[in-house]
Amino acid sequence: MSHSNINGMRAYLVGGAVRDRLLGLAESDHDWLVTGITAEQLMAQGFRRVGQDFSVFLHPQTAEEYALPRGENGNMSEQQQVYDDLMQRDLTLNALALSPEGEIIDPLNGRADIEARLLRHAPSFRHDPIRVLRLARLAARLSPLGFKVADETQAMIHKMIQRNELDELVPERVWSEVLRALEGATPAIFFEVMRDLKALGIIMPALDRLFGVPQPAKHHPEIDTGIHSLMVLEQAAILSKDPETRLAALLHDLGKGTTPSAEWPSHHGHEQRGVKLVDELCRSLRIPTRFRELSRLVAEYHTHCHRAPELKPATLLKTLHAVDALRRPERLDQFLAACEADARGRSGFEDCSYPQADYVRRARQAAAAVDAAAIASSSSDPQLIADNLFQARSRAVASVKKAWLQQTGVP
Repeated sequence: MSHSNINGMRAYLVGGAVRDRLLGLAESDHDWLVTGITAEQLMAQGFRRVGQDFSVFLHPQTAEEYALPRGENGNMSEQQQVYDDLMQRDLTLNALALSPEGEIIDPLNGRADIEARLLRHAPSFRHDPIRVLRLARLAARLSPLGFKVADETQAMIHKMIQRNELDELVPERVWSEVLRALEGATPAIFFEVMRDLKALGIIMPALDRLFGVPQPAKHHPEIDTGIHSLMVLEQAAILSKDPETRLAALLHDLGKGTTPSAEWPSHHGHEQRGVKLVDELCRSLRIPTRFRELSRLVAEYHTHCHRAPELKPATLLKTLHAVDALRRPERLDQFLAACEADARGRSGFEDCSYPQADYVRRARQAAAAVDAAAIASSSSDPQLIADNLFQARSRAVASVKKAWLQQTGVP
């Protein structure tokens, strides 16, 4: 069943699909605005109703969204209904519709803003503060095409924040937008735009606090910890499509935001402080446990990973146990990708090699190859078995370190 053979119904393609078509981009979701039909008639055709605020229905075959015009429209003409609905959208370039005859309806001059590469707010933007995050996400997605947030939109959002209009954001909705940004091609730009909009401090104050905090120029030519964190996310996006890895890379240095300024640019103990801040941030946004666990590990152990060949075998083994690397090699891969992103997320180091990852994997392989069953059968004392197993695995890691030193000549 297509929408064209439902008597009386006229379906307008609306929003992002029209925008993307004009930009020559692949159209992801098709959303439709329908006139000439009632909710009851749609349900009689097998459409399934969803949503609370206005009537949205899912097509029985395609699961695409079909919406009736919003608001009171009993006395409106069809053209007025379509115009009125488009006026309630978030941005001018999303307030577009394609009629069944192929005519583009553009009440807010969205096509002109597309030509000018501007993201400009529609009159009803302020009705839902989550639109600030959606704007930042779209800015990140369209940044390769040169899109920028319009100056007046930026100023309007600054006023929204001054009036505390973003304080009512629902954590789950915020995390949903952040997750979609992390899954995108240019996640660092999302956080950069959020900071420009002065909204980053509302959703992630611990991350926002990093901007302006200096690090030693010798290791961090970019100096600023906030800039470094976004550079690390940029590298993580190159190394991995996994949003857990990308979030862990972004949050790895949160502890540096609480270093007393008298100690700058050093940040002794930032790893442990970072763990606590990761916990607070994940709790505030209701971030799922698996994201929190990896982010905690990267915050606590990323400097261990950078110095892995220098560590005592027992210390490296303890780190492998902390990451649960022996049982979950995929978790180790996530951890190592985030650590490599940290090493590369510095001015001039973007293409540097990261031999530590290979070293840690070899150590993990050697430790996992120890015959735990044979050691377990040699005693009935659980503590003795655990001690003997740890010692055997430490020796295996030590042999890897010896071979590494012979191969490289440098720890």
